[in-house]
Amino acid sequence: QVQLVESGGGLVQPGGSLRLSCAASGIIFNIYTMRWYRQAPGKQREFVAGIISSGTTRYADSVKGRFTISRDNAKKTVYLQMNSLKPEDTAVYYCNAYHPWSGVENWGQGIQVTVSS
Repeated sequence: QVQLVESGGGLVQPGGSLRLSCAASGIIFNIYTMRWYRQAPGKQREFVAGIISSGTTRYADSVKGRFTISRDNAKKTVYLQMNSLKPEDTAVYYCNAYHPWSGVENWGQGIQVTVSS
């Protein structure tokens, strides 16, 4: 049974930082592409950042230079370091595990990030 459990969200002031974590179980973690998405109220879910098994990363233009995705295969965990946060980063953030051969993907339950003064 695949489980993705996000943690590290919360309320932060503009300009602040947060680090999200996503702990995976039930998958061979090191072969999966791991991604973060977010969904703001009234908007569609959007891609934020992704990291493949080799460590190559990709980011949405809106977060480039501010967010960093990383993974620890030994801990089966993916991280999203978020710096210089803006109110428009407020959203529910979701962890996604994508199997590159089968196309099967799994989602975490989501975690709230609120950027407000």
